Amino acid sequence: MHSISWLSLSWCLIPVLLISAIYYYWNGKPSEVLLSSARMALQLVAVGYVLVVLFAEPSPWITGLVLSVMICAASWIAIRPVRQHPGFLRPAFTALLLAVGFHLAIALKLVLGVETWYEPSVMIPLAGMFFSNSMNAISLAAERYRSELVEGKQEKAARLAAFHAAMIPQVNSLLAVGLVALPGMMTGQILSGVSPLIAVRYQIMIMTMALGVSGMGAALMLWQLGRIEIHTRIANSAKNQR
Repeated sequence: MHSISWLSLSWCLIPVLLISAIYYYWNGKPSEVLLSSARMALQLVAVGYVLVVLFAEPSPWITGLVLSVMICAASWIAIRPVRQHPGFLRPAFTALLLAVGFHLAIALKLVLGVETWYEPSVMIPLAGMFFSNSMNAISLAAERYRSELVEGKQEKAARLAAFHAAMIPQVNSLLAVGLVALPGMMTGQILSGVSPLIAVRYQIMIMTMALGVSGMGAALMLWQLGRIEIHTRIANSAKNQR
């Protein structure tokens, strides 16, 4: 496997500066890209050092703590498009907890057959991928759901439109994998010397779990938002009749 030095890694600034320049010339906010990229690099370096320690001394408590931080961060990021409106954080947290927990159980016990659930070298990478996919689906679903309601759509129609929008990236990924691009996990395994046929099996697991965790997360989020919307309308109707 090829090793990347820190000096060689500095060439990765080129795409960051390129996109920042586009933002600047189109009167956008290049600071958004620059700050996000800097935060990404710092977060990954910090996580790298944390994982070195975790892998050396696995602990259910530390793994549990890491998962807790991940779900809290994912919940907060997921509601970013609708953060100015109340009532989205708890549904996002619940949807992530149930969707990711369910699919982690399938992947760890049924597919991989791991004996120790808190093994950080397995649990944390999988949880990260699952949280990321579900987080994005929930974010898209919440934003689209609210937009549809604001436009005057009925709750069921808004829910369906939001679910379709949330699933577009996942369906596109399923259609494109192997034809348009090799996914990140598969590419990483091949670069590290793993047989492509073994890498394919892992990638199939990741793609199907990502589909499930995204769809389940979005559905749970929309179901909760639907109940809130219905209860709000009933309460407002009763209030107006007084």
